[in-house]
Amino acid sequence: MLRESSRDPRDAVYRQLVEAGDYWMHVLKAGQTLRFVDVEGNQAADTLFYSAANPVERYSAVDTIQRQANLYIGTGTCLYSTAGRPMLEVVADTCGRHDTLGGACATESNTVRYALEKKCMHACRDSYLLAVTEHDEYGLDKRDITHNINFFMNVPVTPDGGLTFADGVSGPGKYVELTALMDVIVLLSNCPQLNNPCNAYNPTPIEVVVWD
Repeated sequence: MLRESSRDPRDAVYRQLVEAGDYWMHVLKAGQTLRFVDVEGNQAADTLFYSAANPVERYSAVDTIQRQANLYIGTGTCLYSTAGRPMLEVVADTCGRHDTLGGACATESNTVRYALEKKCMHACRDSYLLAVTEHDEYGLDKRDITHNINFFMNVPVTPDGGLTFADGVSGPGKYVELTALMDVIVLLSNCPQLNNPCNAYNPTPIEVVVWD
């Protein structure tokens, strides 16, 4: 369900433009609202969430999908943790749906999906690894890179249960907002993928906006 927000970016306490291929790592306090803006359209924002109090507890795709009885994320979706606790709620969304199954691109998957020479291309998992290495204050390492959400990405499920990477359903200026229900660490990789149509083969910026 589409729902526009009444929040004004001029009232935000934080704004940041994240270029394609970069990461963004930030603690969102309980009660704060986070907006991801698909600045130019059809970009994929691969995102991980962790409990700031205990990062062993993190977003669970399994619990979220099961409790919502829906493979996709949109307005009204509650994101659940591996401990079965609500982490964030989607309170506004002008895109329509977001992927929970496609995972984050990696050099290894680039090789399997596309060609051997694609392995050296930058990937979201590389961004995640760089983030946890450069921010050891969060106590995360490569073992903590698990289920992620691909905001703005279109990954339809085929009748036989397979996944396809299709043209995006987002557009310039589309956004999704989430309100934190606990203190959470947010780790975003702004996808640099050039090999599938998730971002129209043209990686572009994502804007991050936070309100108290």
